[in-house]
Amino acid sequence: MQTASGAKLNAGRILLLLLFLGAGWYFWDTAALLPLKLLVVMMHESGHAIATLLVGGSVEHITLRLDQSGACLSSLPPGIFRKIFVFSGGYLGSAVVGAGLLLATFRFRLRRWVLGATCVWLGVMGILYARDPFTLAFCVGTSVVLGLAARFLPQGAVDVLNLFLAAFTALYALFDLRDDLWDSSIRSLSDAALLAQHTWVPAIAWAALWTLLGVLLLGWAAYISMHARPASPFSSMSMPSRRF
Repeated sequence: MQTASGAKLNAGRILLLLLFLGAGWYFWDTAALLPLKLLVVMMHESGHAIATLLVGGSVEHITLRLDQSGACLSSLPPGIFRKIFVFSGGYLGSAVVGAGLLLATFRFRLRRWVLGATCVWLGVMGILYARDPFTLAFCVGTSVVLGLAARFLPQGAVDVLNLFLAAFTALYALFDLRDDLWDSSIRSLSDAALLAQHTWVPAIAWAALWTLLGVLLLGWAAYISMHARPASPFSSMSMPSRRF
């Protein structure tokens, strides 16, 4: 199978993506995945923070906890559309990050830049908005680890790490949306419930909308990223050498 641009399906990428998704699912409740879960929670809260800044609000602080909960305390200008945008920024922000990791690594071949940007993002968010020792230590420590990976890992290992991060981010984002959609006890405390209080639209409707958008976005990014771009016809051409 190939796209209109001639990109062909890359079986190796698909197998690796499925392996990572399966491993994440199987080992979901193990302590080994806790740092990755906290990383995605930070993506979620950062989505709220960035959405807040985009609508002209201010962010007071971001908090992470070991139980995988998080909070972004911010002040918003009045307006229902601003609230919808900011409350939607958490779940959809995680999906956007997962899609961005896939596209940046495999479609645009940025590779080390992806890890470098993630390193900078964590460091900046931690320094600017963390107000408790745990959140600050997690952001700075993870930033250092990803920075070292971007600097010293071989290119193939960077690709594998980026694909793993993208797969896990996508899985966590979809699990979050699933819980909001099907578990009423969780949904009653979620962003969807908070937004329902401001819009009179039921929380399950917001959860369903976010799930649909998240699945479509991640599915599209995976489809594009799992296709290898065809080599340029100019890549095999070499310029004749000259001697002066």
